[in-house]
Formats: sequence, C-alpha cells, structure tokens
Amino acid sequence: MTSLSQSDQRQLPRHSLTGARLCKHADYQRAYAASRKRQSSSMSWFLAPQPTAGFAAESLAGPRVGLTVGKVLGKAHERNRIKRRMRDVLRRHVDLLPAGCDLILHPRRTVLTLEFKKLEAEMVRILQQAKAEAARMAPPASPQRPAPPQVAS
Repeated sequence: MTSLSQSDQRQLPRHSLTGARLCKHADYQRAYAASRKRQSSSMSWFLAPQPTAGFAAESLAGPRVGLTVGKVLGKAHERNRIKRRMRDVLRRHVDLLPAGCDLILHPRRTVLTLEFKKLEAEMVRILQQAKAEAARMAPPASPQRPAPPQVAS
C-alpha cells in the first residue's frame, strides 16, 4: 500500500469535518428511512434530504456525513483504520458534500487495502454523484405556480 509523501500531504488543503458529521442514532435512522441504497465498487451509500420543519435548527447547519463500519469488517484496529482513511478523504473534499443532505457511507472490507489514491478517486466520484442527485431532489428556486382559474360570473 502506498501513501502520500510528506510533501504531497502539505500541498493538499485540509478542512475540518466539525459540524458536518451525523452524530445521533435518530439522524441515521431518519436518513436510512428517507433514502435508497446505492452501490459502488468499494462501498454502499445513502443520500437523504435534511428535515426542514419540526427539528432543531442545529440539524440544518449544512451538509452532514456519517460513516458506519460494522464489526463484520474486522477487528477494532482495522475498523478504526478504515474510518481514519475515509475521514481523511472527506476532509480534503468537504466542499463536494451535497448541501441540505445527509450522506451515509458503508465501506466494504476492500477499503482497508485499497490504494489511497484509488479510495480518494472513488469517494470523489460518489460525492459528485451525491451532489448531482441532491440538485435533482431540491425544489426549484422559484416555484412557478399556475394562475388560478378564472371563474365566469
């Protein structure tokens, strides 16, 4: 497995995922219920619009992402490594997160041994697909309402 050299790591911009992560179990459950499962070669992912009414304002802070790495993927140190690698890619590409949506990523075991550049390329492709789908799901900016019918008197 190859990793980026120190000079490559310094050149890439880093952003924080603070405030952009799903934390509560209820948020995960709502996102699962409001989305459908999509597949890529090394992970599954779910995209759901964020709630607009009836929830706390903190949930509307911006795009959020969640990572779920189950015990079936290996021991704790392997699961932690998978999450670290995925969080690192997300930090580098936080600008690609779809606005107003929650994204949940389910990696497969292959993410553990996948070359970092390939993992990054795949996650960028998933983020771009999610952003395009979020744009399709979003309501139009200025909804055009039809004129009310004229009633003859």
